[in-house]
Amino acid sequence: MAQQVRYGIIGCGMMGQEHLRNIALLPDTQVAAIFEPDADMAAKAQSLAPDALMVESVAALLAVEDLDCLLIVSPNFRHVEQLLDIAGTRALPILVEKPLFTDPDDVAKLVTFRDTYRAPVWVAMEYRYMPVISHFLDHADDATGGIKQFSIREHRFPFLEKVGDWNRFNRYTGGTFVEKCCHFFDLMRHTLGAEPIRVMASAAQAVNHLSEAYDGETPDIIDSGYVIVDFEGGARAMLELCMFAEGAAYQEELSAVGPTGKIEAFVPGPGRFWPTHLGPAPVAKLVTSPRAPQGPITHDIPVDPALLEAGDHNGSTFYQHQKFVALVRGETSVVEVSLNDGWAAVAVGIAAQESARTGQAVDPRRWMP
Repeated sequence: MAQQVRYGIIGCGMMGQEHLRNIALLPDTQVAAIFEPDADMAAKAQSLAPDALMVESVAALLAVEDLDCLLIVSPNFRHVEQLLDIAGTRALPILVEKPLFTDPDDVAKLVTFRDTYRAPVWVAMEYRYMPVISHFLDHADDATGGIKQFSIREHRFPFLEKVGDWNRFNRYTGGTFVEKCCHFFDLMRHTLGAEPIRVMASAAQAVNHLSEAYDGETPDIIDSGYVIVDFEGGARAMLELCMFAEGAAYQEELSAVGPTGKIEAFVPGPGRFWPTHLGPAPVAKLVTSPRAPQGPITHDIPVDPALLEAGDHNGSTFYQHQKFVALVRGETSVVEVSLNDGWAAVAVGIAAQESARTGQAVDPRRWMP
């Protein structure tokens, strides 16, 4: 029998509840304690993890003796302070949701944390673990002969409502290119195996949230834009984001091209948003298009319906936890998405926000680990 892994969880809003549903699918794994200050979210979390101890603070959570690991799913702007609270109390393996941080001024704090924390830290970049993207990553070099151009298109729904509406303002999210798009900048670095050296962006708040007001203040988050990233070695990548395009069949489309061919991944959005009158939701697909012999080859990449039901990320949250639990148990020592990976993805996002604001190319290395 495998070692029982007991999670302590900080934050159980919408994404935290997705984590709870997926942890429940793992054998010999349970949620031991939860800190969630919002009463409604806490009640929903308790219904998903009825045996978990509900506590009143991060300090109370860290005082629970029988914990094997921690999961941080709090609002973006709380991550760094909570990492520091943990570091000052006890060193347990941590899975921390993206973005790792939101404020450029927190870089010095992260340096101290990184250099002193004595347990593994894994940043939750779920997109790496979507089955179709895992296939894409496995076959990209062979299909392309070495990637020269890489593009990601995300056409999706607007930001959903969160507790306290914190995700409507740049000061809490870090900006859309940090909050949402750090996933894609992580995929760029990971896929190309190179570091970013220049970021150019053009973006706007074109459609969404313009008629909303919170305490008399209108949201300021970007809902559409383009980001071009140049990498060491000469490869380049581009992100196209539109957050008022939920009518599309596929939410994310990845395309990598090299001297011998092209490979694409098509990822459907959350099944719960698919219009039932259109029939079954689309299935993820992988397409390879060699230059010789010419002709695309398409493969459906289905996902276990139980995993689709458990979350909005095409099954990836389950596979991410599966690997993280193996790390906690000591079955592997590999942290597949390191603190530095999560850090670098945010640095590109900060550079993209700055470039969109100023109209100038920005070097992301000023915020890199």
